[in-house]
Amino acid sequence: MADRICYQAFSRYLKFPNIIKNGIRKNLSSLLKARYLSASQVRSDTGLRTDSAMNVFDRSAKLAQRDRASKAANFADYDYVREEVADRIADRSFDIKRFFKVAVDLGCGRGYIGKHLDKEIIGTLVQCDHSKESVKIAQARATSFEVPTISVIADEEFIPFPDKSIDLVFSSLSLHWVNDLPSTFAQVFACLKNDGAFVGAMFGGDTLYELRCSLQLAEIERRGGIAPHISPFADVRDVGNLLTRAGYTLATIDLDDIVVNYPSMFELLEDLKGMGESNAAWSRPNILHRDTMLAAASVYKAMYGNDDGSIPATFRIISWIAWKPDQSQPQPAKRGSGTVSMKDLSHLDSRNKY
Repeated sequence: MADRICYQAFSRYLKFPNIIKNGIRKNLSSLLKARYLSASQVRSDTGLRTDSAMNVFDRSAKLAQRDRASKAANFADYDYVREEVADRIADRSFDIKRFFKVAVDLGCGRGYIGKHLDKEIIGTLVQCDHSKESVKIAQARATSFEVPTISVIADEEFIPFPDKSIDLVFSSLSLHWVNDLPSTFAQVFACLKNDGAFVGAMFGGDTLYELRCSLQLAEIERRGGIAPHISPFADVRDVGNLLTRAGYTLATIDLDDIVVNYPSMFELLEDLKGMGESNAAWSRPNILHRDTMLAAASVYKAMYGNDDGSIPATFRIISWIAWKPDQSQPQPAKRGSGTVSMKDLSHLDSRNKY
């Protein structure tokens, strides 16, 4: 029943040919079976590489965290980082002087990107997220969007769209919780049409390094060892390598820091919980002792505190835009086609005068 509802909604709004509708139905059925199959078997069945399978994050725990955060009455109070990043991602689409018939917001959360888009750039937007509660909010917000929008429940690790059916894929602060990022990049690549664009952003690198260091120092002092309280993040070089490996071309990757000040470490932890960004690694400890938390808060303020008594938290954002190859894209000149030797570059100005 679930795959039939999702299929009908998607095909009704996009009006794809029958061959693509059949592909959607097939992929959605595979998606629903995913909970009963191992990740490696699903990737094997869909023709994706199986030599890079990882299982770092507890996806069911992350789903529960996001559902709980979306059920909170004041969920909008914790959306400030996501709203800022979504605005930056949407702004990139306006730099592309082109119309995209179908765009997908992969890992849409509570619907942050759609309100920044307009119908001169995007024909139809498909919002998808694996959190049912988040999709409900995103669907409600979509009624005020300028772009026609539909919302579906879909896991970022098992993308249900058929090959070469999407013109543009957005992803904002969702993929840092994906276990097999190479597989997700490859699935996005497969569903993009030739010359389609993948525009995204994710937490990476030294995100929350202040909190990580404070907890480690406090735990060493109080417990004699450390536990992974902060989930691991990808590095900017890793993202670039993965995009290249998946087959993307003309990739541009940026690194930005968003620094937010909090009264203390405890307000930071509360906001992370409200964002649905609590630790979801399998290796996470079950408890953080009170004395360790108090010690970490003191270490945090002593090492990183601002003059006004607040403490900073750094969110490092890795953003990118990459393209699926096409013959219409700029191509490098053939080897040996140059007309000027490198050793003559210093004399070009003098040659141009005559």
